[in-house]
Amino acid sequence: MPDPITAALLALVATAVGFFIGGVGVGGVLLIPFLVLLGGLDIHAAAATALFTFLFTGLLGTWLFQRRGSIRWRLVVPVCGGAIAAGYLGAATASLIEPRPLTLLIAAIIMVAGLWVLRPAPGRSSSREGGSPGETATLLGVGAASGFGSGLSGAGGPLFSVPIMVLLGFSPLAAIGVSQVLQIVAAVSGSVASVQDGRIHFGIAAWVTPFELGGVVAGAWLAHTVSSVALRRIAAWLCIAVAALMAVRAW
Repeated sequence: MPDPITAALLALVATAVGFFIGGVGVGGVLLIPFLVLLGGLDIHAAAATALFTFLFTGLLGTWLFQRRGSIRWRLVVPVCGGAIAAGYLGAATASLIEPRPLTLLIAAIIMVAGLWVLRPAPGRSSSREGGSPGETATLLGVGAASGFGSGLSGAGGPLFSVPIMVLLGFSPLAAIGVSQVLQIVAAVSGSVASVQDGRIHFGIAAWVTPFELGGVVAGAWLAHTVSSVALRRIAAWLCIAVAALMAVRAW
């Protein structure tokens, strides 16, 4: 474990990460660079450790959103079905990429996420409900893309599923609800490969996870009670700043 000051900084970062996960779905990716900068992990171990912690944020987020009736299971099932095998393949692929290219790839993913979140929040007038064969196939594709991207980058499924679903016409709250369950599937699927390779630092995971969970509680409350525009902007600029820092350090 790092020294007390560094551990405290990691706790603050983990709380903020959980807050963004529960509030806007996008935010888990921020944990990876701080596990490198503060936790002393290499990029492979940081990505694997972050992804493992998302199993627990997903379990808590699912419970919190289900209590409020915000999880649409007809959307969840095909998305998670598509992510099951893809998460393992993504994590296995990540283990084959050299640290510098993987760092730059993750930085690019974080940057794109930040730029997407900066976009004005879409209106809620039109919302797809799922259920038709065509929409089921679309959601399977969303899950496969999200699972593979999650396993590859360690960023967690919501980073990919939330923007894709919103762009496809599903309501933001429904997309965030789906993402809570997807975290569980993506984390389990991706972590299987990481456990086999010994890339998860369980000690650091045990330290940051409780703080992430506290943040998830606050973020889920925010998602259901107040406008998340300001939170989206903060998360976006954090993503952009962290991505730029990662790219500069790796270059």
